Amino acid sequence: MSTTLGASRPDQASYMLRAAASDAGRHYKQRLIDLLDLGPGHTALDVGCGPGSDLSALAERVGEGGTVIGVDRDPAMLARARERTAGLSQVEVREGDVHALPVDPGSVDRAKIDRVLMHVARPAEALAQVHLATRPGALVGLVEPDWDTLVVDAEDRETSRLFTRYTADEVVRHATVGRSLARMAHEAGFRVETVAATTPVFLDFEDADHTLGLGRTMRRAIDAGRVDPDRGRRWFATLADGPFFASFTLVTVVCSR
Repeated sequence: MSTTLGASRPDQASYMLRAAASDAGRHYKQRLIDLLDLGPGHTALDVGCGPGSDLSALAERVGEGGTVIGVDRDPAMLARARERTAGLSQVEVREGDVHALPVDPGSVDRAKIDRVLMHVARPAEALAQVHLATRPGALVGLVEPDWDTLVVDAEDRETSRLFTRYTADEVVRHATVGRSLARMAHEAGFRVETVAATTPVFLDFEDADHTLGLGRTMRRAIDAGRVDPDRGRRWFATLADGPFFASFTLVTVVCSR
């Protein structure tokens, strides 16, 4: 296996599909869909649907009489989502921005935003758009990580702490939005129904390097002067040598309109 720092970032669509197919990904996504209580005839909105990893599961719940709307602004993601749902007549994939959703006000029964708010420019505005799109009685599911809780086991614990701090400070735009989801949902006008936290665990070094960006993020931290080069390289190399462990907190909030 390679322990080279700074490996190129994987194709984003493939990255998202691989993460969704992992044990941790399947577990929290299934729980989220169950909590949304989707039923036949519902109109469901997937905000920031990416390559469409969840659209078919939503379509199965709403049935042929329902509608699933996937929204994304990335042409490559839209193409993959349309390809994956080509045989599902109830699925519509629309180009649009989370800050100006291309849906009619008060037209949505169920909505989800899954690991999107940490990347957008204005998370509160995105939630306001979802509030506008949903009708009274609708349920909305939100899932976001808290990257400030990322832990990577290593004998050099200080470098692990520096890695987490750099990830939270510089790599992810809104790295701690997970802990703020319930408050933000309330401020957007929703009634918070469920708040839950899970801890995805990574025991395989290569999977963690792919999902968490261990090598490429450490390279950035070194280049930025946040970690000593020799110490950072040693830290990364030792992660592959023995039993591996990393985890972070993933927060799920379900709220009603």
